Amino acid sequence: MTLDAILTDALAITGLPGLAAMAATRDGIIHSAAVGERAPGQPMTTDSVARIASMTKAITTVVALRLVERGLLTLDDPVCDVLPELVEPMILERFGVDGNPIMHKATKPITLRQLLTHTAGFGYGRWNQPLFALESARKTPRIPTSSEELRNTPLLFEPGTKWNYGINTDVVGRACEVVSGKRLDVLVAEEITGPLGMVDTKFITTPEMEARRITQYQRSSAGVLTPSAVSIPATMPFMCGGGGLHSTAADYMKFVQAILAGTILGPEMYGEMIRPQTGELNMLPMITAQPAESCDVHMYPEMEVKWSLGFMMNMEQTAEGRSAGSLAWAGLCNTYYWIDLKRGVCGVFFAQLLPFADPATLHAFAAYEAAVYRSLS
Repeated sequence: MTLDAILTDALAITGLPGLAAMAATRDGIIHSAAVGERAPGQPMTTDSVARIASMTKAITTVVALRLVERGLLTLDDPVCDVLPELVEPMILERFGVDGNPIMHKATKPITLRQLLTHTAGFGYGRWNQPLFALESARKTPRIPTSSEELRNTPLLFEPGTKWNYGINTDVVGRACEVVSGKRLDVLVAEEITGPLGMVDTKFITTPEMEARRITQYQRSSAGVLTPSAVSIPATMPFMCGGGGLHSTAADYMKFVQAILAGTILGPEMYGEMIRPQTGELNMLPMITAQPAESCDVHMYPEMEVKWSLGFMMNMEQTAEGRSAGSLAWAGLCNTYYWIDLKRGVCGVFFAQLLPFADPATLHAFAAYEAAVYRSLS
């Protein structure tokens, strides 16, 4: 079956009206296709605009590492040197019989390396019931948008002692702003999207981009798909370094190709970015606290999965053919990418659907990736 046919088949697998996907080797694009519709009567294209959510993290990571190369940030000094609101972070221990949270001060400082590997102690309420309960009780935003909100955001454990997916890259984005004196959207444009010609990757979309937006869908517990509105403000007081970007398959592919080529950082920092960083700590299952937003997430339950600086790393070859030590991650609305450094192949797969880790979409993505590898043999 051809790659185009695999992608068309994915419409039936997912029930979605439209999908886009691309793949490349170090020599260039080997497949690019979009099937179905981005909106009623509007064909899906590889320049249709999607909310890429946590695929923002990789871009913010590279911005931060560029600032490390220039001496503006360090990987292992306390990040409270840059963000004093983190000088005494509190750890959420449990809830008392009165329902109030019981916390204690962390004894270890948070570092940039820990933030980039999700070992700093921060979490997301979406995948942590106690944290979700605390956010709901306090009526606080899921992601801190000010120094005061960050100061009051608890950790879930001592920095460096466990792995837990969380708001870490949002904190990284704020640190980048402080040391550079520039807003994160300006930094991203100067360091990444401008040089790579990624004209459709922005925190705040333009009217022209909105005209190309992919309709986002919600899958109910009964499997029924319904359109869900996505409201994007015209201005933002806070640039979400962990999940605020919008992009297209064609645009994000430029970034993925730059990672594959190794041209986006100096050799030393690039080597640091692409190696496993979490030691004995493995990526753990992410158990949903909000089933409408995410299914349980356990990408490769049969193997060890580590984290590099900013990327998930499978430590064994996958069933699809992805080499051990490849880089990958995803976005909340079921957008995915992978970068196989050993075989020199990368790809992106764009849907717009909640909940995250939708089994049908994951199956379709896996089928596409496996077909890409078959095409190379």
